[in-house]
Amino acid sequence: MDSLTQIVLGAAVGEAVLGKKVGNRAMFYGAIAGTIPDLDIFSSYFTDTVTALEIHRGFTHSIFFSVLFAPIFGWLVSRYEAYKNVKGWSWLFFWAFITHPILDAHTTWGTQLFWPIDYPIAFKTIFVIDPLYTLPFLTFLILAACQKREAPKRRFYNNMGLIISSTYLLLTFGLKGLAYNQFEKALKNQGIDYSQLETKPSPLNTILWSANVDTKDYYLIGYYSFFDKKPIHFEAYPKNHELLGELVNNEKVKRMIHISKGWYAISKKDDTLLFNDLRFGLLSLKPKAQNFAFQYEIKTDKLGEVAFTETVKDREDAKQLLNDLWLRIKGN
Repeated sequence: MDSLTQIVLGAAVGEAVLGKKVGNRAMFYGAIAGTIPDLDIFSSYFTDTVTALEIHRGFTHSIFFSVLFAPIFGWLVSRYEAYKNVKGWSWLFFWAFITHPILDAHTTWGTQLFWPIDYPIAFKTIFVIDPLYTLPFLTFLILAACQKREAPKRRFYNNMGLIISSTYLLLTFGLKGLAYNQFEKALKNQGIDYSQLETKPSPLNTILWSANVDTKDYYLIGYYSFFDKKPIHFEAYPKNHELLGELVNNEKVKRMIHISKGWYAISKKDDTLLFNDLRFGLLSLKPKAQNFAFQYEIKTDKLGEVAFTETVKDREDAKQLLNDLWLRIKGN
């Protein structure tokens, strides 16, 4: 999830653990702890694109990290804070650390919660930024922070934020199930033979859902809003895996295919091969759009070294996508 959401979650968890004993400092340290797992993004400054993608939401988002580093941070904070209980601070950091990847597991990218075991978890029930999750949560957190440490309303407001956000998170599973059933029916009604179907919410909401469908030679992408009245339309995208040629045996290419969980299509622009990760959709709802959210140029130097470089995104595409989403949410 986005940084603001993780800060709010961490602060609320910190308050739930130590709010009665240290007041707003529990929120402060919880907010810090809630952002620490995402420091793995800095790996992109020190390593290549493929390795950085493998590191992202890996070690720092694992149970192992939470168990190992919570007591270390707990001990450090207890050295200079007036409240000297190492166990209390350790519990705060542990719960703030572990709830971060648990929430991230509901997104499309998911997390390596059981690192070093290669078993990623991605429920794909919520977009990385969802105002319906974050804003009510933030409102109750602010109300709690404005109360005195021992005030009953403080715990009430904080608990309400945790309960409402968690309830919404559970609700997204039901919404995903409903959307999945609609996609299944549409594929059956249209006589489409497929091997795999995956659904995910579109940006900023859980009303409009998208589906990736794996067929023999094509991937199909479709959209469904709970306000739709017309049948679901699927747009076909050729896999073009054969365009990789001998590159399919390259180690970095194999790693990228693994990262994408096999949901990738190859396209060509001029003389450049493009690796399109279909899991995160497109930056456009227009038919035959090619501007994938996660798209990488495959470059080979004179020594035969392969490198992946993420394509530059056009801000105008993002603005247009928001407009298109608003219209599409209302129904087809």
